[in-house]
Amino acid sequence: MIGVFLDTETNGLNSQIHRMLEIAFKIVDLSTGEVKANYQTLIAHPIEMWEKSDQESLRINGFLWEEVSKGKTPRHVSQTIIDLFTQWNIRRKKAVFICQNPSFDRVFFSQLIDADTQELLSWPYHWLDLASMYWAIAMKKATQNQGPLPWVTGVSKDQIAAQYRLPEEKKPHRAMNGVEHLLLCYEAIVGFPNRTTTSRPLA
Repeated sequence: MIGVFLDTETNGLNSQIHRMLEIAFKIVDLSTGEVKANYQTLIAHPIEMWEKSDQESLRINGFLWEEVSKGKTPRHVSQTIIDLFTQWNIRRKKAVFICQNPSFDRVFFSQLIDADTQELLSWPYHWLDLASMYWAIAMKKATQNQGPLPWVTGVSKDQIAAQYRLPEEKKPHRAMNGVEHLLLCYEAIVGFPNRTTTSRPLA
């Protein structure tokens, strides 16, 4: 089974108004932890779209127009992703998406590659979230008096990381930073059952 660990950065939270500025993902063997492929790019948009940006979102991710304007076109990015997913056989029953907040990432991802195209390509429709994985483990530990309840610790990625004595995500928030931190947390919570010393590192 393959996991597509994915993160996005956008210029706001409203998918009706805002757009994805950056996407990154790593294609990982969920048995061994081997990274099969990775991808990261900025995505260019017209200045009119940039002017609709939510300033708080830009404060968090730190993007400037000078950076974003040099990104690749949405059409180029979508075709590259399709080619990569085809190469690595990212299909239902063979792969899943894993995100910190898939309800956010998925809607912006679908701006690049619409739902009909995803369906035609038989891409996975399971988008798993890290918080639910942590929630299940934390609840089980709490019922055995081995740890706090998940709503006590919080379920943001940095809060989850703190429970496993892992560092916070690097700032400013960038998509590949998010993917690498997501992988770090995933390995601590779930793990890779057949990881070997010969597996390629996560980073």
